[in-house]
Amino acid sequence: MTGIGIALSKGRILEETGPLLARAGLSPKEDPESSRKLIIPTARRDVSLVIVRAADTPTYVAHGAADLGIAGKDVLEEHGGEGLYQPLDLGIARCRMMVAVRKGFDYAGAVRQGARLRVATKYPRTTRDFFAAKGVHVDLIRLYGSMELAPIMGLADAIVDLVSSGRTLKANKLVAVEEIMPVSARLIVNQAALKTRRAKLQPLIEAFAKAVQP
Repeated sequence: MTGIGIALSKGRILEETGPLLARAGLSPKEDPESSRKLIIPTARRDVSLVIVRAADTPTYVAHGAADLGIAGKDVLEEHGGEGLYQPLDLGIARCRMMVAVRKGFDYAGAVRQGARLRVATKYPRTTRDFFAAKGVHVDLIRLYGSMELAPIMGLADAIVDLVSSGRTLKANKLVAVEEIMPVSARLIVNQAALKTRRAKLQPLIEAFAKAVQP
């Protein structure tokens, strides 16, 4: 594509990015949530929004299909961050990545005894690294939705997922037992593009930095 592309996903990140885009002079000319277009023009003729799946955002930016992107730290940790520069924590879409279990499950005891845990998650890389650092062996079960169902149905001993209010855990009689990391959305930039097109990209990074300031 010609011009500068900013990759981001629909849902919470797009919703909370809206005010930042407006303050940075990059308001979309169409509503990305209702438009069927995947490339949305903005108030700047040379900048477009590229609508992608959340998990694909780092890949589009790392491979240069988009120059910049907005992605959660959870997605970036799972991707690995190769080929990406992360100049800004945008401070939006905040939540925590947590380990959660059924009420009454002795998580501390299981971890202390070195038991092999069955863990359901859509973050296998992050989960494996977290438990490996604790010296705990895990059997990973990859799921893509309704993570809370896994302990209820006996599929897993624990889950690793994002927690915001905690209401969904409570409603399903699960409890968060350990935090893996705080999560928020970051501005990411293709490293090669930043070197070759710095004159065009640096002003955008600075515009986002100003938009983030209270």
